[in-house]
Amino acid sequence: MKAYWIATYKKIENLDKLKEYAEKATPIIKTFGGKAIVRGGKYQLLDGEEFVRTVIWEFPSFEQAMLCHNSDEYQKSWNIAKNSTKRNLQIVEGLNIE
Repeated sequence: MKAYWIATYKKIENLDKLKEYAEKATPIIKTFGGKAIVRGGKYQLLDGEEFVRTVIWEFPSFEQAMLCHNSDEYQKSWNIAKNSTKRNLQIVEGLNIE
Protein backbone atom coordinates (compact mmCIF):
# COMPACT_ATOMS: atom_id res chain seq x y z
CA MET A 1 0.00 0.00 0.00
CA LYS A 2 1.36 3.42 -0.94
CA ALA A 3 2.11 6.10 1.61
CA TYR A 4 2.28 9.87 1.43
CA TRP A 5 4.73 12.22 3.08
CA ILE A 6 2.85 15.49 3.61
CA ALA A 7 4.79 18.60 4.62
CA THR A 8 2.96 21.86 5.30
CA TYR A 9 5.31 24.76 5.85
CA LYS A 10 4.23 27.34 8.42
CA LYS A 11 7.24 29.65 8.13
CA ILE A 12 10.33 29.84 5.92
CA GLU A 13 12.90 32.30 7.22
CA ASN A 14 15.73 31.46 4.81
CA LEU A 15 14.81 30.48 1.24
CA ASP A 16 18.44 29.73 0.37
CA LYS A 17 18.69 27.13 3.12
CA LEU A 18 15.37 25.60 2.10
CA LYS A 19 16.57 25.40 -1.51
CA GLU A 20 19.85 23.79 -0.43
CA TYR A 21 17.91 21.28 1.70
CA ALA A 22 15.63 20.45 -1.25
CA GLU A 23 18.58 19.99 -3.61
CA LYS A 24 20.24 17.54 -1.22
CA ALA A 25 17.07 15.78 0.01
CA THR A 26 15.41 15.17 -3.37
CA PRO A 27 17.85 12.52 -4.64
CA ILE A 28 17.84 10.85 -1.21
CA ILE A 29 14.05 10.68 -1.15
CA LYS A 30 14.05 9.26 -4.68
CA THR A 31 16.39 6.43 -3.64
CA PHE A 32 13.66 5.29 -1.24
CA GLY A 33 11.11 5.26 -4.06
CA GLY A 34 9.72 8.72 -3.35
CA LYS A 35 7.94 10.52 -6.18
CA ALA A 36 7.05 14.22 -5.84
CA ILE A 37 3.37 14.85 -6.54
CA VAL A 38 3.02 18.37 -5.01
CA ARG A 39 5.82 20.88 -4.54
CA GLY A 40 4.36 24.30 -3.86
CA GLY A 41 2.21 25.63 -6.65
CA LYS A 42 -1.08 27.49 -6.91
CA TYR A 43 -3.54 26.97 -4.08
CA GLN A 44 -6.63 28.45 -2.50
CA LEU A 45 -7.17 28.28 1.26
CA LEU A 46 -10.78 27.29 1.89
CA ASP A 47 -10.75 26.50 5.59
CA GLY A 48 -8.28 26.30 8.46
CA GLU A 49 -4.75 27.54 8.90
CA GLU A 50 -2.65 29.13 6.15
CA PHE A 51 0.58 27.43 5.09
CA VAL A 52 3.15 29.11 2.86
CA ARG A 53 4.09 25.87 1.08
CA THR A 54 2.84 22.30 0.79
CA VAL A 55 4.91 19.36 -0.42
CA ILE A 56 3.61 15.82 -0.94
CA TRP A 57 5.77 12.80 -1.80
CA GLU A 58 4.33 9.42 -2.73
CA PHE A 59 6.20 6.31 -1.54
CA PRO A 60 5.70 2.66 -2.47
CA SER A 61 4.94 1.85 1.19
CA PHE A 62 4.64 3.31 4.67
CA GLU A 63 7.80 1.44 5.65
CA GLN A 64 9.84 3.00 2.80
CA ALA A 65 8.64 6.47 3.76
CA MET A 66 9.65 5.92 7.38
CA LEU A 67 13.02 4.45 6.40
CA CYS A 68 13.68 7.51 4.25
CA HIS A 69 12.75 9.97 6.99
CA ASN A 70 14.81 8.16 9.60
CA SER A 71 17.86 7.67 7.39
CA ASP A 72 21.08 9.43 8.33
CA GLU A 73 21.30 10.87 4.82
CA TYR A 74 17.88 12.50 4.97
CA GLN A 75 18.37 13.80 8.52
CA LYS A 76 21.68 15.36 7.49
CA SER A 77 19.96 17.21 4.64
CA TRP A 78 17.06 18.36 6.88
CA ASN A 79 19.61 19.82 9.34
CA ILE A 80 20.39 22.46 6.70
CA ALA A 81 16.93 24.05 6.94
CA LYS A 82 15.38 22.90 10.19
CA ASN A 83 16.47 25.91 12.27
CA SER A 84 15.02 28.44 9.82
CA THR A 85 11.91 26.51 8.77
CA LYS A 86 8.78 25.57 10.68
CA ARG A 87 6.72 22.77 9.19
CA ASN A 88 4.29 20.02 9.98
CA LEU A 89 5.35 16.66 8.55
CA GLN A 90 3.32 13.50 8.59
CA ILE A 91 3.43 10.18 6.82
CA VAL A 92 0.05 8.73 5.96
CA GLU A 93 -0.74 5.30 4.56
CA GLY A 94 -2.97 5.40 1.49
CA LEU A 95 -6.04 3.34 0.72
CA ASN A 96 -5.91 0.06 -1.16
CA ILE A 97 -8.70 0.76 -3.67
CA GLU A 98 -7.48 -1.10 -6.72
